[in-house]
Amino acid sequence: MGSTVLSLRIDRELLDRLKQHAAKRGMSVQDYVVGTLVRGDFDERFQSAVEETEKFYGAA
Repeated sequence: MGSTVLSLRIDRELLDRLKQHAAKRGMSVQDYVVGTLVRGDFDERFQSAVEETEKFYGAA
């Protein structure tokens, strides 16, 4: 899988908070943001799979 560049414009307060969160985990801001996006994407796909399963089998 290749990579590409995504450029964001964010305010200073948000960047400072991201730096703090990343530092607590020993990560760069870039790695922290990418990890957050990947986790969010997984959560969304997982929830969709659960909803599809419930439609197929009926909610418990």
